[in-house]
Amino acid sequence: MSYIKAEEILPEELIRQIQEYADGVYIYIPRKPGTRHPWGQKTDYKAELKARNDRIRSDYAAGVGVALLSRRYHLSEKSIRRILQKS
Repeated sequence: MSYIKAEEILPEELIRQIQEYADGVYIYIPRKPGTRHPWGQKTDYKAELKARNDRIRSDYAAGVGVALLSRRYHLSEKSIRRILQKS
């Protein structure tokens, strides 16, 4: 998420009104209902995690132990087990 200066997008009068309630603080303005993007839709991160988890499952099926997978993928053993349970 990036920040945008209020002066760049809001009318001066509206800024003065907002300052009556929140002067000099950061405010999060949520998206309108129905316009939110599902997690991971705007980036490839969701696909990257799926590919990593698929590799973990494949390595485990090939006999690689949880401790080694933990070190190899820089995850806790608990995280590795959680990934393996979601097969």
